[in-house]
Amino acid sequence: MALASEFNEVVDALPDDWTDLEFDLRISDEDDYVEAATLLTQCNAQPYSRAEWHWRVLVAHRFGHGAAPEAVHATLGLLDQNGIEGEFEVREIRSGRAETVQMWGQPEAVRREFRARRGL
Repeated sequence: MALASEFNEVVDALPDDWTDLEFDLRISDEDDYVEAATLLTQCNAQPYSRAEWHWRVLVAHRFGHGAAPEAVHATLGLLDQNGIEGEFEVREIRSGRAETVQMWGQPEAVRREFRARRGL
């Protein structure tokens, strides 16, 4: 299965309140490593050194530290288009968190809207 479509299946199976997803990525042919690394810079993949897996990719749903799911999907699609095969394994999924936003000085209407949108 193509990496991009497999990633979409994983994301589609997550609950709506997921915040972070971490997965490890390995390419099948290490001769393609440099080309893959160049493409993976678009989603800020973190290379491993001396490990079984080649990169760790952090994905953020609506906020946080990580690439947007759309950017990761597009990058994995580029790997697929270039014939770079591989596999990934989900390492961690976090959900149910909300970002902290400084609300001092904001009107009550803004605070209520923030809480309503975040389900707080």
